[in-house]
Amino acid sequence: MPDSTLSPTIEAEVPSAAKASSAAKAPEDKSEDRQYDAAMRPRSFDEYVGQAHVKEALKIALDAAKMRNESIEHVLIYGGPGLGKTTLAHIIANHLSAPLRVTSGPAIERAGDLAAILTNLEPGSVLFIDECHRLPKTVEEILYPAMEDRALDLVIGKGPGARTLRIDLPPFTLVAATTRLSLLSSPLRDRFGHHFHIDAYNQEDIAEILRRNSVRLGLEHIAPDALSLIASRARGTPRIANRILKRIRDIAQVESTAQLDRSFVSGALERLHIDPLGLDAVDRKLLDSLTGVFNGGPVGLQAWAAATAQEMSTIEEIYEPFLLQLGLVDRTARGRVATKRAYEHLGKNMPEVQQPLL
Repeated sequence: MPDSTLSPTIEAEVPSAAKASSAAKAPEDKSEDRQYDAAMRPRSFDEYVGQAHVKEALKIALDAAKMRNESIEHVLIYGGPGLGKTTLAHIIANHLSAPLRVTSGPAIERAGDLAAILTNLEPGSVLFIDECHRLPKTVEEILYPAMEDRALDLVIGKGPGARTLRIDLPPFTLVAATTRLSLLSSPLRDRFGHHFHIDAYNQEDIAEILRRNSVRLGLEHIAPDALSLIASRARGTPRIANRILKRIRDIAQVESTAQLDRSFVSGALERLHIDPLGLDAVDRKLLDSLTGVFNGGPVGLQAWAAATAQEMSTIEEIYEPFLLQLGLVDRTARGRVATKRAYEHLGKNMPEVQQPLL
């Protein structure tokens, strides 16, 4: 597997322990920034709320591997953003009492970057790669023998003088997370022994997560029905729920409010522009454009994006899925169409005839 980015000397391809440690740890700090605070992250299966089917299957696999004194097979976790994929990787490492190395697909630009991390793993380590669908093809090919044979195949030099070198790796477990399972190549996807899908959370589980985290944030006096109100507007996503909770904490702190009841939280949510369905200002702007400018549709994605000053990919990947889940928008062969529920939510009258596709 020749790689034009590889150096002709093995020293450049397999850096020293200090350089490899730096390559492995830098993305970990960024990962912490992308997730909610470390103090709010569950550390064990007992603290992890929801996803009962995933927890049960994972615990069985982990306990069986520990009884055999082996590393668990490689784990692939996929689902929407903010549902706890990174948290599960931390829990897996904690359950195994194993070292955890964290990186992400975009951070591994060259085969040498991955070689630096793999060659410095301790036996039994857990390597977590977030957004693994963004791994470069050349890097992905380096992973194949590492996952199957625990070996690193390198090409040293170029042209007729090139030679291959195989480096044995210690036993390790790769935990990969992705929000775009379809973008993973079939050879990589098939090398994972465990596949787990993370579903959106129900309102009761979100409320329980908020109850636990409110204590960690010093909000012991927040009312249970206020937490339920936040949970109902969190889109079934713990990350969004925790973000709302922290913003409400900020408002309470600035206004010196000690008793956080449902009335206070309702007012805070209104100030944060989060409506009863969990829609924010951009969501409502998209619906207003669809029902107003385009008379309910159908409308093409390009025209919809131009009318709302949004990128087409942003609408399609971030905002539209939730609007579809709520039944506010329909995606038809002719374009996007606002539903009756969208008009009712916006307090508008639905037109009898919708205009043709633009």
